[in-house]
Amino acid sequence: MHTPTLTEAVRRELLVRSQVTESPHRFGGVEFRLGRRELGHLHGDRMADLPFPRRVRDELIAAGRAEPHHVLPDSGWVTRRAHGPGDVEAVVELFALSYELAVAARSRRHAPRQAVAA
Repeated sequence: MHTPTLTEAVRRELLVRSQVTESPHRFGGVEFRLGRRELGHLHGDRMADLPFPRRVRDELIAAGRAEPHHVLPDSGWVTRRAHGPGDVEAVVELFALSYELAVAARSRRHAPRQAVAA
């Protein structure tokens, strides 16, 4: 049985979702976007970098699900390295979380404003 590579697994998870696109990343590898928002990018099949709100980033690191970004450790970005199949599933879960947060943020931005009673 074929074990999917990190790239194959992330593609399978994200590209079936509405409006997610894949393109080359400016620093190499591939990136996934929802509209203009980057959901994260892969450095080959060995490492993923994903942006999160700082609170979520801190929770992911505290739980051992990710580590601070390998270049920008004090940002909202995280890095997750893939050493085996269990790591691949963990990266896929992080991309799913990134997508869910992006969809929620998009919904808040496009929600009709409530009129304030005078």
